[in-house]
Formats: sequence, structure tokens, C-alpha cells
Amino acid sequence: MIAILEYGMGNTKSVENAISLLDEQVVVTSNSKIIKESDAIILPGVGSFAKGITNLHNMNMIQLLNEQVIDNKKPYLGICLGLEFLATKSFEGGENNGFNWIEGTINKIEPSDPQLKVPHMGWNDTTIVNSGVLFSEIEEPSFYYLHSYYFQVDKNEKKSISSICEYGNIPITASIQKDNIFAVQFHPEKSQNTGIKLLQNFIQYVRK
Repeated sequence: MIAILEYGMGNTKSVENAISLLDEQVVVTSNSKIIKESDAIILPGVGSFAKGITNLHNMNMIQLLNEQVIDNKKPYLGICLGLEFLATKSFEGGENNGFNWIEGTINKIEPSDPQLKVPHMGWNDTTIVNSGVLFSEIEEPSFYYLHSYYFQVDKNEKKSISSICEYGNIPITASIQKDNIFAVQFHPEKSQNTGIKLLQNFIQYVRK
């Protein structure tokens, strides 16, 4: 059973619908008992890092996530905010600490070309750096993005980056893979067949 964490930051239903297409039992929940019993955790989210991390704190979810993902090595898939939370800190809405699972910071997208708008919204080609688990049987993908901030990963963690995309002059961390931790800046649930294939790859990893 896959647990999609509900913490008031949207898009859980669309992720649930996408996972349901793959004949996998899935539940949207904030119940700690169900999360502990799950085989994997998906943490989606759109909106402000500051509000999202505050919600997780108020729900006592960060300690639970650390126990389940870091200590127990339960598979984790972060989507959009779920990727950004992995960082050491974010500068969106002030300075806020993240999970610090991957060292780095969340910074505002500031393209040098004034014609490029923020947020970075729509389809963008994505370069696979390490095919690993998520990109098995996926070549030269394009995914749907919607974000104003991006994960600038520290040099000592660069090996955790599994794909990148470019927006203007900025190389954006598109996805992360580190042990049992997976995360994507884009929205696989909005990325048609390629996004569904990526979710399927994650589920196949969980089932092993």
C-alpha cells in the first residue's frame, strides 16, 4: 500500500488518480499508523515552502518521516514541494529549514532573459544524468513543471542528481535519487504517459 501524505498543500487527488491507474492500492492520509504500515510514502505539494514545512511541523510529520524514510529505509517519492523539502534550507517566504536529507538550498529562479517568466510553467525537456530507478525505459523525456524556486544541490551531493533541465541560464535539479529517497521537481501526474511510466518505475522498485 502506498501512502500519499495529506498536509494541506494540494494536488494529492491527481497523484492518487495517477497511482490508481497502475493497479496499486493507494490511500491519501495524515494518519501516522497508516503511514507506518505503508510500503512507501509519496509527498506531493504545490505552493509555499514556508507554509508546507510549517504544516508538517504542526502535524508532527517531520519526525515520523525521518523515522520511516531515514531510519527504516522506506521508499520515498517527493513531488515538487516534496523535492524541495529535502534541502537543508529554503529562502522562499523567509529562511526555513528543510529535512536536510540532501545538502543544498532552495533558491528563487532568476533567469537572465527578462522574457522568461517566473514561475517556470509548462513542458520542458529533461536530461537524464543517471537513469537509475525512475527513468528505466524512459529516453529523452519532457515533463510538466510549475515552480518558482529550485534546488541548488551542494557540490558534495551532486551525485544525488538524477536529471536536470534548463530554464534560461539556470540548470535546474529536476530529480533526485539517493538510496531509498527519490524526488522530482516536475509533476509526473500531469506529464501524460511518460509521467505514468515514471510512477510505475517507482512502484516496481517498492514491490521488489
